Amino acid sequence: MIRQPIKKSSIAKKNLIIEKGFELMCEKGYYNVSSVDIAKYAGVSTGIIYQYFNDKKDIFLEGIKKYSRSILFPTIDLLKNNFDKDNIRESIDKVLDTVVLNHNMSFEAHKQLMAMCHLDDQVAEIFKTNEIKTCEEISYVLKKRGVTLEKLEVKIHIIMGLVDNYCHEVVYHKHKSIDYEAMKREIIDIIVNLLV
Repeated sequence: MIRQPIKKSSIAKKNLIIEKGFELMCEKGYYNVSSVDIAKYAGVSTGIIYQYFNDKKDIFLEGIKKYSRSILFPTIDLLKNNFDKDNIRESIDKVLDTVVLNHNMSFEAHKQLMAMCHLDDQVAEIFKTNEIKTCEEISYVLKKRGVTLEKLEVKIHIIMGLVDNYCHEVVYHKHKSIDYEAMKREIIDIIVNLLV
């Protein structure tokens, strides 16, 4: 029977299982890791894992939620605290730098996440839900900061796709023939044109 931990030590143990299990599945591949492997990697018994989770998929899903929050929350906080409508280029430049820094997962882990996003409906739903929620939150923040445009959420969705693609290029793909500073300037120009 699955239980929700109440004690701090139990909550910490559950979080450790999520962190280590997600890390291991991203490193070795979701299908190449068992619950026994996760228990060993996290330094807990297999029985403890089944106290908190039905199976390794539950661990993977929780890991995805934590990982996506770690990328999205700093970006939203940056916009809340530093977005300047009168100096939009600098604000966007800072956002791009922050998002690139937060895409710190290994290329192998990134491949695993993208593959699972296409292979598993639950994983895809987490990404879809986070994308919509993030778009709504960014729109809300920009409206509070004085950006009042028609179809703002549509424009934010387009911008999020550009930023995501830029981050994947810089962090994971690393094409030698691409000047990433020039790409960054072009993306900033496109975003400014969408938001003014």
